[in-house]
Amino acid sequence: MNLTAPSMQAEPPLIDRPSDSPSPPAPSEPTDAPEFEIRARPGWVAIDFHELMHYRELLYFLTWRDVKVRYKQTVLGAAWAIIQPVLNVIIQTVIFGTVAGFASKLPPELKARHIPYSLFNYAGILPWMLFATGCSAGGTSLMNQQNLLTKIYFPRLFVPTCVVGAALVDMAISFAVFFVLMACYGIAPTWAVLLVPLLVLLTAMAASGMAFLFSSLTVTYRDFRFLLPFMVSTWQFCSPVGYPLDPRRQWIRWLLRANPLYGIINAYRSALLGQRWDFPSLAMSIVEVAVILLFGMYYFKKTERRFADLA
Repeated sequence: MNLTAPSMQAEPPLIDRPSDSPSPPAPSEPTDAPEFEIRARPGWVAIDFHELMHYRELLYFLTWRDVKVRYKQTVLGAAWAIIQPVLNVIIQTVIFGTVAGFASKLPPELKARHIPYSLFNYAGILPWMLFATGCSAGGTSLMNQQNLLTKIYFPRLFVPTCVVGAALVDMAISFAVFFVLMACYGIAPTWAVLLVPLLVLLTAMAASGMAFLFSSLTVTYRDFRFLLPFMVSTWQFCSPVGYPLDPRRQWIRWLLRANPLYGIINAYRSALLGQRWDFPSLAMSIVEVAVILLFGMYYFKKTERRFADLA
């Protein structure tokens, strides 16, 4: 039996590529597309108000987010905006008004209108709570948003500003309760109540300036956040929130005018309750608030370049 070997199929000959054949296309050259580069500027950086206006909708959404998160998964919800100032009024009325006897030392113009000490105290708590929120919550706002700071670029000034904006919502609710109490006591507001929006704006500027300053200090110096509660509580006792001042002691008045809240709180009581206006103190507070706001903003911008590394 003859075994024949399997036929070997010849492979097709290799065809040499002609030298003039087209070569595969080369990768495309990079086009001259515009690039956006974020670079830290040296020295004191000017504030880009055009950029702030461009991102103004982001400020609204950040503020609304803080309002919703503050009362999310709480028992009483937004009622905390009513309970907190009312409890402060009750406690301070008992301590300062009854025990310390400040209820009998109200200014004569308030006694003539039969203004109770509770309303006198409430009128001082309204600006104080907004200012205290800017100092405490605004001072730690950058630390609480460190994940957001390191992932995306946006104007960092919006972080402490949205805290003050959310506190303005609570202040509006507190104002509604205040006017209800005035109606219960049968006290009508004076024409000067029309100046309250300007005073609220002045208070928000003071709270924002301190929030800018304290938030940048908290990021730079980590132990500063432990000092904030002590500073806020001390500042409250140095402000005429729950006590009237004797007009005969002018040296105390001049000493307290160094506190920007002194003129602001007295202006609230003048606009809401009819207390005599202290225009020198109010003018001094306006100057101090302007200095605080400008210095806080520029110090914030100066240290902003280190936020992503330190947060």
